[in-house]
Amino acid sequence: MDEFMQAAIEEAEQGLREGGVPIGSVIMHEGEIIGRGHNMRQQQGSAILHGEMSALENAGRQPASVYRNSVLYTTLSPCPMCSGAIRLYQIPRVIIGENQTFLGDEELLKASGVELEVLQDQRCIDLMNQFIAAHPDVWNEDIGE
Repeated sequence: MDEFMQAAIEEAEQGLREGGVPIGSVIMHEGEIIGRGHNMRQQQGSAILHGEMSALENAGRQPASVYRNSVLYTTLSPCPMCSGAIRLYQIPRVIIGENQTFLGDEELLKASGVELEVLQDQRCIDLMNQFIAAHPDVWNEDIGE
């Protein structure tokens, strides 16, 4: 397992321990993690802190050239909001843990020239399936249902 996807999974597990939706993300630039985060909508009462958004927030303000040479790892297919941020900052590559439990805006990302790799990692699938079964109301709120 790639160390960066492992770090994203660890973020997802941390989010679950905190009572949130188990989605984690890290941003890698030149072999180093520059931002990491997990979904914190429940924990912080946030409307926008999905895993990817949390990782971007944690990375702080970076020059555009950094984002254009980074890879974003996320345990779940990016939703329209997170896909918009990926496009805005021109992150060229996204590694996705799984897209079976939720298929985000992958077609838009591809159409924008973003390279996607979907791993279908069983740990990511299991985390989401178990959470959705236990907390369907929280999950539906998280994806805008």
